[in-house]
Amino acid sequence: MNFLGTIDWIFVILYLLVIAGVSIWSIRKSKETTSDYFLANRNLGWFVIGASILASNVGSEHIVGLAGSAAKSGTVLGHYELHSYIVLILGWVFVPFYMRSMVYTMPEFLERRFNPQARRLLSIIQLFSYVIAKASVTIFAGALVFNQFLGVDFWTGAIILVVVTGVYSVLGGLHAVMYTEAIQAIVLLAGSAVLLFFGLREVGGWDALMKSVPAEKLNMFRGMDDPEYPWLGILIASPIVGIWYWCTDQHIVQRCLAARNEKEARRGTIFAAYLKLLPFFIFLIPGLIAYALHAQGKLQLTDTNAAFPEMVKQIMPIGLRGLLAGGLLAALMSSLASVYNACSTLYTIDIYKKKHPEASEKQLVKVGRIATAVIVLLGMAWIPMMGNISDGLYDYLQSVQSYLAPPIAAVFIFGVFFKRLNAKGAYAAMVAGFIVGLIKLTLQLFQKELPVGSIFHQFATINFLYFCIYLFLFSIAIMVIVSLNSPKPSEEQINGLTFATTVAEDKAASRASWNKWDVILSLIVLAVILTVFIYFSPLGIAK
Repeated sequence: MNFLGTIDWIFVILYLLVIAGVSIWSIRKSKETTSDYFLANRNLGWFVIGASILASNVGSEHIVGLAGSAAKSGTVLGHYELHSYIVLILGWVFVPFYMRSMVYTMPEFLERRFNPQARRLLSIIQLFSYVIAKASVTIFAGALVFNQFLGVDFWTGAIILVVVTGVYSVLGGLHAVMYTEAIQAIVLLAGSAVLLFFGLREVGGWDALMKSVPAEKLNMFRGMDDPEYPWLGILIASPIVGIWYWCTDQHIVQRCLAARNEKEARRGTIFAAYLKLLPFFIFLIPGLIAYALHAQGKLQLTDTNAAFPEMVKQIMPIGLRGLLAGGLLAALMSSLASVYNACSTLYTIDIYKKKHPEASEKQLVKVGRIATAVIVLLGMAWIPMMGNISDGLYDYLQSVQSYLAPPIAAVFIFGVFFKRLNAKGAYAAMVAGFIVGLIKLTLQLFQKELPVGSIFHQFATINFLYFCIYLFLFSIAIMVIVSLNSPKPSEEQINGLTFATTVAEDKAASRASWNKWDVILSLIVLAVILTVFIYFSPLGIAK
């Protein structure tokens, strides 16, 4: 508590008052229709969409986990933080289909493309993934930050985080979540950028940092014999997880579905792609700085997961620490709020409404609020389980996602590009892929109890990156084989939902929604990513 001065506390309090004011304003707006409550009445512009996408992505697992992973393992996990090119794929490839279909959820899109069974299965998988890979990690890491920054007891901090975030998510719907996220994204990026500045000044500048960190920690492309992050594995597996996360996951795509039109949605993703470039520098690089300062004896670091908080406590001057504290609170609240809202939308639209098609708009909004409240309670109930998570939160997150992402990514990619893919093939791939991924996750959790050398132990210890690739190829093989050996889908079923069946009028409308500047700005993002890859490769490090 002593490291926050009076000015810091004033900033934190002002930040919380602003968030409360925006939330109250959103709550007072009409929320009596499902379109308004779940998709902010489909009337949002590119700035709010882009900022909200980043705020939904950047959570406490980044603050606690990414800087900690950099301090421990170097830049290799930066592959996951340079997914701006996949955010562009969302805007340029998938958004036109999503906007034309006028769906509320990703499972609903699968029903349009395939059948109700595919919709139900994806709903279950996504809700399951939110529990083990989003809400749980966010709550655990958030409670850790509360404890380290505010001196609040771990469990008390977790309960405060869950309840406060749940209140405005329940009452305000997506409108409240997205507008608060836009503010939170600005606060988070500004605060983290200030920390980067002070960290670089403390270590002696960029060149001094690069000289202080061993070359193997700076290399994003490790050898094929690396037991954790072989370059081929991460180069292929990372985009598979990325397409699942950025292009098919409800809590990200829902922001685009709330756009007023395709142009605003695409430009929102372009803006988000630029914002997504920043975490590599403002979260991962501080981890390298923490490592360098610790090696120089300028920073006490007993736990790599505490790299980011410890830098704030030991490097940032009083008066600016409040800015970081506000940024941390922003990350905690925004990421958890997006999970709450996505879960309530999935349950209400894909499960409750399917069983109660006669339900009124007011009833569906009421169910959405109740569902969000239940998610809040489940999040609190899951807190004790988080003690079983290892010391590498970000590593845990990426490995779990690698077991869930491949079949879903395969189904969406082939669903759009391969019109011969039918409902039987898609459903078979999703079922088989989910079961295999779940078996891998379960065996990995209990690998210490398995006989060394047994087939189960060998399966449990397969590198998570290679397993992601194997599962992706397995899912593709299942869907193609089953589809080609069963009747092809009707033209009416897939009309407008694949590239091959999109009519000329829709193609023209989509073409009219972008101009040369959209293309130029997108190409600049790709150029930046390529530059970073080269700089942190053996070729760049050697220079």
